[in-house]
Amino acid sequence: MIELARPDDLPRIVEIYNSTIPSFRVTADLEPVSVESRREWFAMHRTAVEDPQGNPSRPLWVVRHDQSVIGWLSFSDIHDRAAYARTAELSLYVAEEWRGQGVGGRLLDKAIAEAPSLGCARLLALIFGHNEESLALFASRGFQRWGFYPEVAELNGVERDLVVMGVKTNNPNASTHALPGQALPW
Repeated sequence: MIELARPDDLPRIVEIYNSTIPSFRVTADLEPVSVESRREWFAMHRTAVEDPQGNPSRPLWVVRHDQSVIGWLSFSDIHDRAAYARTAELSLYVAEEWRGQGVGGRLLDKAIAEAPSLGCARLLALIFGHNEESLALFASRGFQRWGFYPEVAELNGVERDLVVMGVKTNNPNASTHALPGQALPW
């Protein structure tokens, strides 16, 4: 089940995020983050949901299985200037034991489907060039390479490229994918 994150989800969200750091493939953080350090980030998303005068276009969703968070997706501003408000950056993280089982695809499908109602005409993802799985997932949903930053990050002593993937949410090629014959437990 995909739903808005609750405050008691934050420790699990942070745990999933921190689990990706050692791979040097997903995030530019080099050290684990604390729950406390993510409270303001989380509150920005909760305020977006609970306060219509706030920023309703930037939700934080979680996928649950047996009441446990197994993945999450957030919408974030790409810039604080008003002209960029129609574009959101997506962050997508899945618990290690659930990767490759359709969790990320389901979250991404929901983001694409609901983006227009959230006021998002464009969605972006910043993905390391050596993260082939994420690049393939986003490409399978109609995202295209919109930008490239060569060797901008150093991860574990290796210079890494950053790829900007983007999609116009009113583009018919930005489609969600039903998984034929695949019953998923959420």
